[in-house]
Amino acid sequence: MARSLLSTNKFIIIFSILWFAWAQIQFITMNYFGFGNTIAIVDSLVLNILLAFACLGIIYIMQFYLPQREKLWYIIAVSLITSVLVIILSQLILKRIFRNEAAYINFLEMAWVVKGSIVFLLAACTSLISLVYYSLEEQKETEQRKHDAEQLTKEAELFNLRQQLQPHFLFNSLNSISALAGNKPEEARKMIQQLSDFLRGTIRKDDTQFITLTDELNHLQLYLDIEKVRFGHRLKTEFKCDAAREHLKIPSLLLQPVVENAIKFGLYDTLDDVLIEIQATYENNILSITVKNPYDSAMHTKQKGTGFGLSSVQRRLYLLFARNDLLFTSANENIFTTTIKIPQ
Repeated sequence: MARSLLSTNKFIIIFSILWFAWAQIQFITMNYFGFGNTIAIVDSLVLNILLAFACLGIIYIMQFYLPQREKLWYIIAVSLITSVLVIILSQLILKRIFRNEAAYINFLEMAWVVKGSIVFLLAACTSLISLVYYSLEEQKETEQRKHDAEQLTKEAELFNLRQQLQPHFLFNSLNSISALAGNKPEEARKMIQQLSDFLRGTIRKDDTQFITLTDELNHLQLYLDIEKVRFGHRLKTEFKCDAAREHLKIPSLLLQPVVENAIKFGLYDTLDDVLIEIQATYENNILSITVKNPYDSAMHTKQKGTGFGLSSVQRRLYLLFARNDLLFTSANENIFTTTIKIPQ
């Protein structure tokens, strides 16, 4: 349940000021009708102390029960019952205290309707203020719970996307190790060690959503070292990154599926050497990373695959930044380009 209105310091101050102001007005009114200070003070204190307790009771009730729109009569009923009780108790107390003051007793008999109307208005205002406050607090808590649930769902999906990338790459590496084990055991052992280093770094980054560009490129280099064992001299890579930009943040393990996609479409259907370029630039508070690879447009249409790599990257970027315009690809003159934009 929302926190109590009674615990809000600002409300307590405002309530005290209004209560004191109304007590002063009542005191001045009693003086205006010719009653002395003693009667005026006691009359004001008795009525307003009872009214204060009644209003506090209304606030406490509203904390545990908020009427819906179709039950707003509940506010009127509570305010009316409260007003009647306050007037009856105040009349009984004041008549008992000033039982020898005939003029004052007569005044009480005539003024109870006016007093009751004012008390009802104050009680109704208190009810409405309580209703609005607790409704807003309840709405805020509901929105917070919804936000927390969406955040948990988003984090679970991000974790799932990252976990799916590891087996995808791992199976390819194990197949390569198996192929090398027979005729190139030294290279197979080297690849196993590199794969171990890569997976160890991946595990360390599982709980880290963002890392520096330097750490991401270092981890990407481990992946490329493994791929170079598979493809030998055919795979060449070139990094173009200003050292001053390497402190910028990037979602961890974001580039590996992009580069893997570039290798897949750049090397699988050719025996020539292939250069994959990775360039990082920074402008207008946006880190842009471009990955370029050659490809054969005639063979590209025959390629089969799940397309999971780039789609997973796009989904991660959307979950992290709520934007669908942070990844785009283009093909021009047998060069395939993937560009990722990361807001800083």
